[in-house]
Amino acid sequence: MAENLYVVTGATGNVGKIIAERLLAQGKRVRVIGREASRLEAHAKKGAEVREGSLEDAAFLTKAFEGATAVFAMIPPNFSVSGFRAFQNRVANAFASAIEKAGVKYVVSLSSIGANLSAGVGPVNGLHDMEQRFNRIPNVNVLHLRPGYFMENLLGNIGMIKGMNINGGPARADVPIPLTATQDIGEVAARRLAALDFKGTSVQELHGPRDVTMAEATKALGAAIGKPELPYVAFPYEDARKGMVGMGLPAEAADMFVELNKGFNDGTVKATQPRSAQTTTPTSIEDFAKNVFAPAFKAS
Repeated sequence: MAENLYVVTGATGNVGKIIAERLLAQGKRVRVIGREASRLEAHAKKGAEVREGSLEDAAFLTKAFEGATAVFAMIPPNFSVSGFRAFQNRVANAFASAIEKAGVKYVVSLSSIGANLSAGVGPVNGLHDMEQRFNRIPNVNVLHLRPGYFMENLLGNIGMIKGMNINGGPARADVPIPLTATQDIGEVAARRLAALDFKGTSVQELHGPRDVTMAEATKALGAAIGKPELPYVAFPYEDARKGMVGMGLPAEAADMFVELNKGFNDGTVKATQPRSAQTTTPTSIEDFAKNVFAPAFKAS
């Protein structure tokens, strides 16, 4: 029997990198995909095959998926494009076409909490579309991973903390939300891919160890960087939008992030699966603050 081949997209990103590393460490056959082969050299040195091309190119993906048992599919967070949801749909359609033509049997997708909703969830709107598109591919087993809000998103606030001595954003200070470390998402994805233990179409949410408010997250960040009194300030939506645009985010992307935060604030974006051994991931906000945020803060 031929050895299983795993194709990992987004292999230079926080999640894909972990998946590729874990599968290679287990001696699996791994093919990594990226826009620039030079950025995938670390994986190549460990034995991965490298394919360079665009995720919007169905013909390229079909070739890249040839012979693969399983694919990890993620849509790049390319917020500089005009019409982000349309871009997400182009990538999802290219993936779906290639998965079907290449005869891939297993797919793990990187989706998000809130992807059960088709509107009102900002950048997650297109992940809902992706899930629906993948669910229509015949003869394939698809697992959609739906993590909570990435802890790594907090790294974007380093400039604000350094410049203004506050942490802030459009999220309310007192709303508990699932915060998930990307490392943990990669570990779960690698585990499920190695096991190929899913059938039909299924969803697994990843909630972190506990729900965390932005006030609590800020306390953890402050403690880790020697600013125990660091306050969290909830900005009015319009102010938050202006701030993001001022930091260089395109207006469309700023609008999407405000919409997503509104969803968390008013309770429309929430977990759909109970907290369990399967949905709980290990990295706490305190661990993240100490091991990831503090070194990044110091280095910036």
